Amino acid sequence: MIPLPEKSVCITGAAQSEVARPSQRSALQLTADACLAAIADAGLSVAEIDGIATYPGKSAEGGGIAPVSPSEAAEVLGITPRWILASSEGFSHMAPIFNAVTAIACGLARHVVVFRTVAQASARRQARASTLLSGGRDRVEGNNAWTVPFGAVSPVNTFALYAQAYFDRYGANEAQLGAIAVTSRAHAALNPAAIYREPITLDDYLASRVVSSPLRLYDCDAHVDGATALVLSHRDAAADLRNPPLHVEAMGMAVGGLWTGRHEGDFTSLPAAHRAGEMLWSRTDLTPDRIDCAQIYDGFSIFVWLWLEALGLVPSGEACRFTEGGSRIGLGGELPLNTGGGQLSAGRLHGYGHIHEACVQLWQRGGKRQVAGARNAIVSNGGYGYGAMLLRRD
Repeated sequence: MIPLPEKSVCITGAAQSEVARPSQRSALQLTADACLAAIADAGLSVAEIDGIATYPGKSAEGGGIAPVSPSEAAEVLGITPRWILASSEGFSHMAPIFNAVTAIACGLARHVVVFRTVAQASARRQARASTLLSGGRDRVEGNNAWTVPFGAVSPVNTFALYAQAYFDRYGANEAQLGAIAVTSRAHAALNPAAIYREPITLDDYLASRVVSSPLRLYDCDAHVDGATALVLSHRDAAADLRNPPLHVEAMGMAVGGLWTGRHEGDFTSLPAAHRAGEMLWSRTDLTPDRIDCAQIYDGFSIFVWLWLEALGLVPSGEACRFTEGGSRIGLGGELPLNTGGGQLSAGRLHGYGHIHEACVQLWQRGGKRQVAGARNAIVSNGGYGYGAMLLRRD
């Protein structure tokens, strides 16, 4: 049997830059801040880094969605990489991590820094035209070209359809969905780096404006400027580094038709997320009941329900009841969820904030938001392309 590549790879360092709305630092400066901090966190020097990757590569789409290329970052950092990933097609958020895992397992690199940088807060302050909601655009490219002609001028319009379909099929309600936002804000209140730290109540949630029915203001993530960086190392090299290695126990990924405008199923699930979950669990002996915390992608709160079910953490149709009231997803609950505040409150770092938070929890750095005894964490990433990882600390 061919060894699974992830079994040879660990996360050895993790860091974030300042996260702000907006930042006074450029996107390239934020990238350098995060990468240098992650490298130092691993106990490595820049000279020891021989690989670099990002998602999705520098984007011509603008709007601050991907303002820094790996070659630019390597030049600024002083890295001369043996291996580099310049781009990832579509919405494969975790692709640079999975590619770095493969590169390390194949001997193409020993220590790879993976970063994700956004500058969406600055872009939106500078030009309203950086959003799809602007009336000044003559043409819309990419996945949005399939939805805008039908009135979905923002992803919130598309995923509101999923939320309503879930409500209708499973008898879910706004209070159950709102518990995700309220709990995320409670966790963010304990995270000094979070954008929004003022607690909210369920009444606050229900009183917030509807953005695209049934999704409300607090169901939507917060655009920010910031960068996240991870250092991935070969297992043989990880034992001598500063931190206890976080083993990449398993990974799973898939891409669905949503990003090309093809909608599958009954709108109460994300079939590609299910495929990613199936792949992940097929590559490990761990089981869902062994998970100590879950960092679940929450570009919109409805994603949390869909991902919880796709990963088999709760049965289909039961996520709404699982999150109700927030006690089961709180820090003392059976599955602490988005313990740093997630994208709803800590800021939209395209899912890389979730990976960073998993590292924080497994390295016992969470302070007042620390999940006691956390050893196994699951992370999901993406609302169009889908990736999931299991991280384990011995």
